[in-house]
Amino acid sequence: MSAESLSARRRRTGRIVGWVLGSILLVTLCLTAWVGIRGFLAYQHLADARERAGNAAAALADPASAAGLIREITTDTSAARELTSDAAWRVAEGVPWVGPQLVAVSSVAAAIDDVASYSLTPLASVAGSVSLDSIRPQNGAIDLSAFSELDGAASESTSGLAAAASAVDSIDAAPLLGPLRDAVDEVTDLLSQAHVAADALNRTTALLPPMLGADGPRDYLIVFQNNAEWRSLGGIVGAMVLVHTENGQITLGAQASSSDFTRYDDPVVPMTDDEIRLFGRQPASYVQNVTQIPDFTRDAPIVQAMWQRQTGTTIDGVLSLDPVALSYLLEATGPVSLPTGDELNADNAVQLLLNEVYLRYEDPRQQDALFTAAAASVFSSLTSGTVDPVALVTALGRAGEEHRLMIWNAAPDEQSVLDGTTLQGVLGPVDPDDAEFGVYLNDGTGSKMDYYMQVAAGVESCTNGESTLRVALRSTAPADAASLPWYITGGGNYGIPPGEVETVAYIYLPENAELVSARLPGQEEAPPLGGGTDAGRQVLVWTTQLAPGAEITLDVTVTTPDTDALTARVTPTVHGVDAVTVCEKR
Repeated sequence: MSAESLSARRRRTGRIVGWVLGSILLVTLCLTAWVGIRGFLAYQHLADARERAGNAAAALADPASAAGLIREITTDTSAARELTSDAAWRVAEGVPWVGPQLVAVSSVAAAIDDVASYSLTPLASVAGSVSLDSIRPQNGAIDLSAFSELDGAASESTSGLAAAASAVDSIDAAPLLGPLRDAVDEVTDLLSQAHVAADALNRTTALLPPMLGADGPRDYLIVFQNNAEWRSLGGIVGAMVLVHTENGQITLGAQASSSDFTRYDDPVVPMTDDEIRLFGRQPASYVQNVTQIPDFTRDAPIVQAMWQRQTGTTIDGVLSLDPVALSYLLEATGPVSLPTGDELNADNAVQLLLNEVYLRYEDPRQQDALFTAAAASVFSSLTSGTVDPVALVTALGRAGEEHRLMIWNAAPDEQSVLDGTTLQGVLGPVDPDDAEFGVYLNDGTGSKMDYYMQVAAGVESCTNGESTLRVALRSTAPADAASLPWYITGGGNYGIPPGEVETVAYIYLPENAELVSARLPGQEEAPPLGGGTDAGRQVLVWTTQLAPGAEITLDVTVTTPDTDALTARVTPTVHGVDAVTVCEKR
């Protein structure tokens, strides 16, 4: 081949290579432009959907308001999904660095579109005929037909939202740019909130009809825990109200107080050896001490057995509330009038029922009369049809989150509907992947002085394989607390000087954790602690005695168990609990 021919061939080859490279560059530019434009448009649709989805959890609390919202979201999510699922987008997902960003965007778009187009559609189809107003009590009755309409739709929506939340949660966030990572986290939170709301609706539609007597008459005992005299789950069992339900009709039955109950010589139900060593036999022999055991699934059957012995009748379940939860309900009902002439409202309920009543009346029978009148008045308002249904759902949700509302059904299949919720009041964390300290407070004074007690408790640190729980107790009782009525101070009946407060704290270590140390900050000597085990967990017993204005702090350090998060659960008190923290290990 001549030099001239070789040169011409090289020129042709160069032109071909240039054309090929140019074509590749052109295709790449076109692909980049195509993906970029579609990505920008998809982002706009997802941003619009995200803004609307911020109201999703609230809308699910009232299905009738969800229909329009679902249609609006679906328009945007479908467009975003279409824009991020064509062949060009799929090719670009394989490009290093850029690919993970695109995969995250398309995954989020697909998950949200599945929710909007499929998971929430069943709810939208019944939303026009069902609202919270349709299940508002009218003349003491609730129309149960609304629940049957919602039942299947709520179940489908819950399953779909759980799948979508799982899909988004599985996105690898490590290679994502900061803004995209934040957006994925936000969508994860939104889906989680919507799933919680749908799950609550699903459980409600499954459980309320049988509890309201859809399958036959039911009798439930509502017990009110008195936080002015601490027990592990809140306070001593005081007033009680029997509620009868049948075909949605709700009527108030017998009312009683703890003073009506006998102190039994022997436990009314068998107790474990561990329980007896920790608590003695009183939780199952004296009704005021039932909630000393920090597990409502163990306490409620004791209440059922005691009620049967006392009245000869068998109840179908037990619900527990405290005056703080009652104040939340009063936000939904509005003020109620009492036979005493008092107006009971959300602002004064706690102070009136947990302190002023003892300042006003020395006779326990008069105190009990005020409690039962308050319970009856609130019940009447709840069932009269004037209650704000949205506010009622909010109040019940808040009470449940704070462990102030607990429910136990004697029927195991109905009780299982509450699995994984705080409403069961079960010992241990709600999330099985988490671990939990338990700080369960009990009065040792025989008084109502816990109205003046404040508690702060939380996981202070999680480092080097160890975690530290700090518990601080403080008495805010007035300096002249000894001059308060004997029913408040206890009158020294249990050896505690009037005005001072003895607290017995059962501190449950997390499962599989081992105690490293327990100390009082600033003091060299270790505090005297008792102990035992319960449900396979080590328990420390810390007894304190505080004069007015005094405070004390305990630090408990343990080996950190293998868990996603370590939390602290504390007895719900009059004033709430300060600084409960979560030690995240995710």
